[in-house]
Amino acid sequence: MNVNNVSKTYNPKDVVWKNYKDIKNKDFKINFDYSLLGYDLKSKRLDMLLRYPKNFSFCRRHRHVASTVTLVLQGEQNIIELAKDGSKKVIHRKKGDYAISGADALPHLENGGATGGTVLLSMTTSDDEILFEYFDENMKNSWFVTLQQYVNSWNNNLNYGVKA
Repeated sequence: MNVNNVSKTYNPKDVVWKNYKDIKNKDFKINFDYSLLGYDLKSKRLDMLLRYPKNFSFCRRHRHVASTVTLVLQGEQNIIELAKDGSKKVIHRKKGDYAISGADALPHLENGGATGGTVLLSMTTSDDEILFEYFDENMKNSWFVTLQQYVNSWNNNLNYGVKA
């Protein structure tokens, strides 16, 4: 089946959450929860929730290859975009803020700030079906996660995007 509604709600109290922590990361605390809401393989779309615990917990170093709509449902979302020239752009979003980004966004770091946060991400991939590109601690040695890989990870109770 191409279309799958994994959850009937986006209410953070009622969805299934999976946690990812990287205790080896020395630069900042990587600890976040995520939930797959649904996907449509034919139209190359995936909807998910991302939840950051309080006290500036980050998700992994990455960039969105897929076009992404973001809606902050609770708390806040802080993003530090990393440009190729070494400059940084800081973006702060609070509950209710909406953003849309085209494909091939800049690499970035993101967290939920002191109070944490929950965001809805709705992504549409191109023909290559790549959702994310992840980076090591030196922002090198990148690897990709496709829509199908994400769905397979969810269905097999594995964390998505973990480098093999």
